[in-house]
Amino acid sequence: MKTTVKKLVLGLSLLSFGFVQAQDENMTNMLKVGGNVGFALPSSNASMTAGVDLAYQNLVTPGFGLGIATGYKHYFGKENDGIENNDFGVVPLAGVLRIYPKESGFFFGTDLGYGFITGPKQVASNSAVERPDGGLYLKPEIGWHNWHWNISLQYSKVFTGSKGEIGSQNYDTGSLGIGVTYNLPLGK
Repeated sequence: MKTTVKKLVLGLSLLSFGFVQAQDENMTNMLKVGGNVGFALPSSNASMTAGVDLAYQNLVTPGFGLGIATGYKHYFGKENDGIENNDFGVVPLAGVLRIYPKESGFFFGTDLGYGFITGPKQVASNSAVERPDGGLYLKPEIGWHNWHWNISLQYSKVFTGSKGEIGSQNYDTGSLGIGVTYNLPLGK
């Protein structure tokens, strides 16, 4: 799994170098490439998270953007009262909505869609309880932006209902973290 993430990051980096040469600040379509780190919160089955983000955004007006997003977020499992929780991942397929009150500065928005949960089929290595396959994905964020960069505080969650629970331990995919994305203009 680590090799796949490394290949994805390398591929996105190489792709970004090709776009850097053709940037024009009058462009309204952009590819957003970035990463995020955070804490699984509140969680009894995971501790930390790290991931990559990829989104396409169209600025419908100078202060309002719509688009689509995907990526991968890895949740590092933790031991909880004798339960050896497995690592797992989330691959979102979501719509993007962003509000930019000014050309540079504060912004806010959300991603909303479906989050596919990947990894071992069991929640824990010492349990037969199966993890959920996915659910409603929500990622609100607030942050700072300029033409090239977005830096945000973000909460992400896949709502899975009661699937994957072991005894009193809930299966939780919530995380609070920091994300950084680089905007690669694609044209008008």
